[in-house]
Parts: sequence; structure tokens; C-alpha cells
Amino acid sequence: MCGMPQQPPTRSAVSRPRRPDASMSLLTTVMDHSLDEGYAEAAARKKDSGTTGVPKPLRAKLGLAAGLVLAALVVTVGAAQARVEAPVLAKERSELIDRVESATADADDLEDEVDDLRGDVSARQRAALEKHGGSRAELVSLLSGATAVRGPGVKLVVDDKKEADQGGGGPRESAGFSDTGRVRDRDMQRVVNGLWESGAEAIAINDQRLTALSAIRAAGDAILVDNRPLVPPYTVLAVGDGQKLSTRFQNSRDGQYLHSLQENFGIRTSISAVDDARLPAAPSVTVRTAEPKAGKGTS
Repeated sequence: MCGMPQQPPTRSAVSRPRRPDASMSLLTTVMDHSLDEGYAEAAARKKDSGTTGVPKPLRAKLGLAAGLVLAALVVTVGAAQARVEAPVLAKERSELIDRVESATADADDLEDEVDDLRGDVSARQRAALEKHGGSRAELVSLLSGATAVRGPGVKLVVDDKKEADQGGGGPRESAGFSDTGRVRDRDMQRVVNGLWESGAEAIAINDQRLTALSAIRAAGDAILVDNRPLVPPYTVLAVGDGQKLSTRFQNSRDGQYLHSLQENFGIRTSISAVDDARLPAAPSVTVRTAEPKAGKGTS
């Protein structure tokens, strides 16, 4: 019997049972992979580098706390060290003060001794002038400043401007220097020279007797007479014919110079004739040359 060939039966593929949550694939993915792959990689890198653990804000707070603790420790140690060293520093300061006071006292004693020696030298010089000066002894003593002088004369007071400020014009700028309202050594030099030229026989500034060898100089803002500092106001006493000496000085070039300083720089001046001007002797007289008296030899 002929017939058509029969086809082998087709075997159907065995299908897997369907998962109950197959319809909830998104929810399943979220549950199975709760951490995003990018976050997972970042966490893995931090774990490998050892930077995991403390969050940045917490690390910052811990660092600040550690810094404060360290600062407090340094301050505490410094205070403790200062407390320990305080007695030592106080002792050293006290010793230094004692040394300064002792040195000052020694300097004062030496200055007193120098003044005594100057007085002794001046007395011996005056005695020698009186003994060997003959008829000219009084004149020599007067001119050399070896003896005190009193008599009629003038009193000239020169003082700084009340509020010294920059002036303009006047003789100081024409002399090559601009200046303030302070009295300078050049001013006192001109005053003294003007009094000598006007007929003064003896002059003293602030009780500092002037001689033919006296020098008026400056040291900073201070005026020195024979290396002794003077402070304003400067009182100049000159022995001579009082009224005539005053008139001659004010009419002289140096008197006009002083008047110009008053007008242009506000320097205060006053001059008046006095009946009894008292000038002390010079602290010491320097002998530059000496000659033997004629008619007397040495044995």
C-alpha cells in the first residue's frame, strides 16, 4: 500500500516556567541592583585608595578641633614658661637698674670733683694775675674773664617763637639756610659780636661767662657755650654804659639782624638798660702763652 511518507513528529521546545514577577522587570532590577554602577565604581576606588570612612565635613571639624587643641597647648606652654622665667627677668632688670643708678652716682661724683678742680684752678689763676699783673692786673683779669664783674649794663633776652613753624623771607634765607622760629647758634654769635662792637666790657649768656676764647656752637637743636648746653630763653648780660650800649647795639647791623628775626620769624627779644649787672667769673682760663717779667731772672 502506497501512501505518502509520514513526517517525523516535531518535538516542541521545552519552555521554562515563567517567573511570577516577570511583569515587574523594572522593580526587580531596582531590587537586585540597588547601587548604580557609577557609584559602585567610585566606592570601589575610594576603598582601594583608603579614603573611605569619615565624611569630609566631619574631617574638617576634627581638623579644626585638633588645631584648637594644639593652639591651646602652645599658649599654655608659653604661659607656663613665662611664669617660670618671670622671676629671672625681674632679677636681671633689678640688677640692671642698680648698675645704672650706681654708674649715674659715680658720674655725678666725678662731675662735682671736676667742678671743684676747675674752681681751684680759677682761684689760682686769679691769684697769679693779681700777684704778677702789676698795675694791669685788674684789666687783665677783666678781659680774661678770670674775675666776677658787676656794674651798669644791658639785659638782652632772646627766646624762641611760641609756636615755631616755617618762616619765609628775612635774613636767614639770604644767609643760605631756611629755618624755623628757633634761636640758632649763628643768631647768638651775631648778638654777642654786636655787643662787643657796641662797647661791652664783659658778657655772659645764662650765667656762662664769655672770654676771648669762648665758642658758641650748635649740637642738634641745642646751643653750646664753651661746650656747655644752654636752654631758652637766652639771657645776655653785658657790662658797660647801659643806655649808650643799648642804643649802639640796636642801631648796629647785628641789632638790625635781631630785629629782622623778630619781624620775619617771630623770635621774641627784649633789651633794657640795668644799673647792676652781675657776671660770674669764667669756669677756667686757658693760658696759651706766658712771658717772664722784665728785669727778673731765674736762679
